[in-house]
Amino acid sequence: MAAGRSTSKSARATTATARTRPSPTSAGDSEGMLINIDNGGTLTDICVVEGRKVWRTKTLTTPYDLSKCFLDGLAKASKAIWGEEDLVRLLRGTAHIRYSTTQGTNALVERKGQRIGVILGGAIKAEQLRRGHEDLFDALVGERTAVLDSKADDATMEMAAVRAVNALSSAGANRVVIAFAGAGRSANEIRLKKLLLRKFPPHLLGAIPLLYSHEVVEDDDDVRRAWTAVFNAFLHPAMERFLYRAEHKLRENRALNPLLIFRNDGHSARVAKTIAIKTYSSGPRGGMEGSRALAGHYGFPRLLTMDVGGTTTDIGLVETRDGRGTVRSHRRGRVEGVEVSFPLSDVVSVGVGGSSIIRVKGDAIAVGPESVGSAPGPACFGLGGTESTITDAFLVTGLLDPATFFGGELRIDPERARKAVGERVGEPLGLSVEDAALAMEKAWVAKVADSLRQFTSITPDTVLAAFGGGGPFVVCRVAEAAGISRVVIPGLAAVFSAFGLGFSDIAHTYEAPLTSADAEGFKAALAGLTEKARRGMFGEGFDMAQCQVRKSLQIIESDKERAVDLKSDRLPAGLPAKARLVLTLDVAKPIAQPTLSGDFKGPRSVARVAGKRRVLAPGAEVARDLPLYRVEDQKPGASAAGPAVLEEAFFTCRVDAGWTFTINQAGDILLQKG
Repeated sequence: MAAGRSTSKSARATTATARTRPSPTSAGDSEGMLINIDNGGTLTDICVVEGRKVWRTKTLTTPYDLSKCFLDGLAKASKAIWGEEDLVRLLRGTAHIRYSTTQGTNALVERKGQRIGVILGGAIKAEQLRRGHEDLFDALVGERTAVLDSKADDATMEMAAVRAVNALSSAGANRVVIAFAGAGRSANEIRLKKLLLRKFPPHLLGAIPLLYSHEVVEDDDDVRRAWTAVFNAFLHPAMERFLYRAEHKLRENRALNPLLIFRNDGHSARVAKTIAIKTYSSGPRGGMEGSRALAGHYGFPRLLTMDVGGTTTDIGLVETRDGRGTVRSHRRGRVEGVEVSFPLSDVVSVGVGGSSIIRVKGDAIAVGPESVGSAPGPACFGLGGTESTITDAFLVTGLLDPATFFGGELRIDPERARKAVGERVGEPLGLSVEDAALAMEKAWVAKVADSLRQFTSITPDTVLAAFGGGGPFVVCRVAEAAGISRVVIPGLAAVFSAFGLGFSDIAHTYEAPLTSADAEGFKAALAGLTEKARRGMFGEGFDMAQCQVRKSLQIIESDKERAVDLKSDRLPAGLPAKARLVLTLDVAKPIAQPTLSGDFKGPRSVARVAGKRRVLAPGAEVARDLPLYRVEDQKPGASAAGPAVLEEAFFTCRVDAGWTFTINQAGDILLQKG
């Protein structure tokens, strides 16, 4: 990670190394600061990199207008750099702004978003979409479905389609997805689009958006393509409104280059070149990119990641071979357990975070998936929230200090926390406020640990990476419950997903099926795809000569898919006769990326104690005074044993008995049991 020490409680300047891989230069590649922003459900994280320096800060997410917290965070970052807010100066000195968000992930986890209607044609039926995913389908679509006969003549089709759209609209749909099946699906959807444009022209006020599956993706799997279109329709409106508003405000403040959206595939692109579904879980993927670099740097064979935000805990796995970390991913990714047409990293978002609502159901404690977010936030925020959260519980047990929470910028109220914990959990279970808080912690830890075990097998060489604002809280207890004995907390843990965005380039993937698997057919397909890529990268502001191009061939046999890299502009020999072939171009324009430093091999010294904190921990009958170690005050190699409390501006960690911690020259923390 980046080495360095804090310059203030709320914004930390550190040092890192930024590198640009060899590539031709252009105006869009001019030297300047790199800004990474990760927008979460509760907090928005900002990380600014310039050469070897890194500044970071946070601001409360404003769900009513995400562009507000976007600009608020940038203004805070400028103050961290120069001591006073100067947004124009910051933007004029910035080469690229990369942005990710968990808004789409959170919307699907909480089932809050657009009401989708679906019109199907051909051999695909609603029951095929619903099978195995009943709860999700009912939440997004429900009974808002209609079927058209793709063989009908135009007049009959038009009449049936108008009735279907009107019926779905009357049933509450505010967006309609149209998905036909079979070899003629694109032609049928295009025919229907021409018919419906006459009846529902999009320029009319209140016109319901009609979305066609072939315009989202070309995929021979009808169910997968239809689900992909449904997810895209669900996520699109909120993403579009915010992103274009943010772009407009950046232009008003004289930003040099367009806003870049970080996608789940690990790359970035302009807003106008990104579709909504590719932003799904993009925030967690940022954390995975940072973890990939972290695992490769330290040589961790299996790095299991736990990114705890306000609404979700995002879990992924990085495996390292030959010093290179690889994020576990799938060519056909999964969204909420449903296979989609695009590649996605294998990250699971569990509805448990620092702002997840904890309440009693029956005689048990239930954690999430609903979250209070940042508005109104946990009860202790004093913004009108009355639900109890783990943040309230940790304030009750003394782990959190109102004077230092959120760098001292957000005052939290212990009495409001006690009231919420007592009313929501203590009274229903007949427990004192303190015992209720400990019971909340136990339930919260169990849900996170169970999710880790369900995601992957825990092996002796598994290391747990804990980041996000809530990742370090009680990570020792989570690790023990999951059967893990080593934990790493990155030095930029609180903004690690934002930092991870910095490991992305501006890139796109272009695909085309090969209708003819001979030399001429391949040559024509490659030429057409190359031209499409040329136009796409020109839209990003770059010439193909500035880009790195990787060609591959997807070979699809039955339900199996494999990729073969192409080293030349010729088809490889020995292709299966009946396989379907898809030509793929991955085109990337490299931009500056950070490198990591630090190790845990140097001599150790006794960590410097900053004071004491009275904390009630599980297994203790009364609260005890634990030594408090401030991360920013420690020298490289500083080490101590628990029980203790580790704290820096944006995270707090309880180091339990039996665990030791070591802080290296980069500010990364290694926790070990035994």
